[in-house]
Amino acid sequence: MRRRSGRWRWWRALGLALVGLLVLLNAVLALHAWHFTHFSAASATGLRMRHPERLPANQKLQLLLTGLPNPKPTNSGVPDFPYENVALTSPNGQLAAWYGPLPTPRGTVVLCHGYTSDRSKLRGEAAYFRQLGYAVLLFDFSGNGDSEGNRCTIGYREADDVVAAFRYAQSRQPGRPVVLYGVSMGAVAILRAEAELGLRPAANVLECPYGSMLQTTRNRFTALRLPTFPLANMLVFWGSVENGYWVFGLKGEAYARRVSTPTLLLWGTADPRVTRAETDSIFAHLAGPKRRVDFVGLGHEPYWHRQPARWQGAVREFLGGLSP
Repeated sequence: MRRRSGRWRWWRALGLALVGLLVLLNAVLALHAWHFTHFSAASATGLRMRHPERLPANQKLQLLLTGLPNPKPTNSGVPDFPYENVALTSPNGQLAAWYGPLPTPRGTVVLCHGYTSDRSKLRGEAAYFRQLGYAVLLFDFSGNGDSEGNRCTIGYREADDVVAAFRYAQSRQPGRPVVLYGVSMGAVAILRAEAELGLRPAANVLECPYGSMLQTTRNRFTALRLPTFPLANMLVFWGSVENGYWVFGLKGEAYARRVSTPTLLLWGTADPRVTRAETDSIFAHLAGPKRRVDFVGLGHEPYWHRQPARWQGAVREFLGGLSP
């Protein structure tokens, strides 16, 4: 009887330890999900989640245990071209934007930035679109830059912001085409705006959209050399709970099936955040006219910075081939 009683106590202690570990793991991942989708007003470290694999060992440990406060992105400059400060009204709050008009534009390009970024990071691309004869509209997604809020849903609610920006562009140039340009999160927000919110632009230029939020989360755990299962699944689950939508359904490749807009898809072959398989899937599923250009050796970064001639040529040829 004593031997059986001792075994029972051992199994009971093991069971309690496993339950405690599971509770702790869920608490840690829930905190990670919160930091990932809610920006802080300021951070003593100034660190961002953009490149977690590059952090020193002690900061990696902090990241693993508690997540890092993710400071709200701030604009780092203003355009060199003439622009107006404008405010857009979105279901997510008021959005700060720059509108760069032209006397007789071919149309308007709306520029949509990526995660932990802001409109100022797209000034170079905007300047080139103006050279091609397009007015430009650069805006901060809700929770980013000078726009209201501090929450970022990595492309889901940002789709409403894309719609608001598109409608404003239409109002400034009635009857002229509107082209959507998006990077990473911004590209996925564009895909969702068209697939689920009924937006119909003249064309899309999309850089490195992710295939699904689950896969991009797996890619981040891989970069940290951590097991993707079940950690990535648990993180995405808590993101769903905290943000009020099913994050497992946030899939660029699924949205692509319902996008018939002429689309130029751009991707860097050394991108650790968005895999070739994801990019292949999105391109294969795009339902309308499409073209793809790969940038050899480039990662999750602005392509025009390092291969400006190739980027400009791809964009110029694509937009030049659109019907007037």
